[in-house]
Amino acid sequence: MKEIRTTITAIGKYTPKHILTNFDFEKMVDTTDEWIRSRTGIVERHIVEKGEATSDMGAAAFDDMKKRFGIDPLDIDLIIVATITPDMFFPSTAAIIQHSIGAKNAWGFDLSAACSGFLYALAVGSQFIKTGQHKKVLVVGSDTMSSITDYTDRNTCVLFGDAAGIVLLEPAKEDDDSGIMDYIVKMDGIGKKYLYMAGGGSRNPSTHETVDKKMHYVYQEGKPVYKFAVNKMADAAVEILERNSLTGKDIALFVPHQANIRIIDACANKLKLKDEQVMRNIDKYGNTTAATIPLGLIEAMDEKRIKKGDIVLLTAFGGGFTWGSALLRWGFNYG
Repeated sequence: MKEIRTTITAIGKYTPKHILTNFDFEKMVDTTDEWIRSRTGIVERHIVEKGEATSDMGAAAFDDMKKRFGIDPLDIDLIIVATITPDMFFPSTAAIIQHSIGAKNAWGFDLSAACSGFLYALAVGSQFIKTGQHKKVLVVGSDTMSSITDYTDRNTCVLFGDAAGIVLLEPAKEDDDSGIMDYIVKMDGIGKKYLYMAGGGSRNPSTHETVDKKMHYVYQEGKPVYKFAVNKMADAAVEILERNSLTGKDIALFVPHQANIRIIDACANKLKLKDEQVMRNIDKYGNTTAATIPLGLIEAMDEKRIKKGDIVLLTAFGGGFTWGSALLRWGFNYG
């Protein structure tokens, strides 16, 4: 039997209305707009309103997709939510989104791979299409990073924003060569000591002590994370290009995880890409964890930076450590 190829057929996004700028941070911690821009590339980030959670953003991203592409929620078979900020431990954020959008015929689950979450979920969702088990799979990247950010820690609080991005996976038509061409996903548990949130799980259940010690916030050691991220993201991107007999010249657009402008530029340089081949939107959103890549894809689509038949390279790195790359042949024109 001919292998079923998985392709992206629809996409949507949501960013909260409230914007937190670098100048706002100047009033909160010992930092400056110039310091943040020069070291991260971030200018502003979107932050949820009180009471707004990860599932709300995921559902809003689906609404955006529905308006753009006319998707019927009753047709959805499976919902995979990549997040490290679920609404709660259980039920899953996927279950809450399923109920919110009326996808009564879908099952689903959450997936935790930090900033690589969207790539991991894309790889998993692709398998359900390739096997013929499902016809329509929603892959959601949604994170409310403001809920686990210590706004007194100037080293981490300026980095993160809140957002959601979503794609619909379907089988590619026989006469259409679009779809997911290849993917690489990897992990190294050494990262557990450099990037983590210690409190709230079974090792450190929530207590007054864990709250007082600020164990429910993101902890990051910047230098080792930066070093790993640059090397692993670039290595995965090079590996996937080489095993598909491609070079940077064949890529219409490189959409890297938006963690730090220096990491993005270092990866682009290693791949010998031109500026116009690289998606950079970290200035507007900061690091939105699992949402950064779908946000990049939908902005590229809206700006007509990608068209049907273009090869798109994705790469990410996150806590765990987790990392990976994916190659797509874009399947449609929009607008």
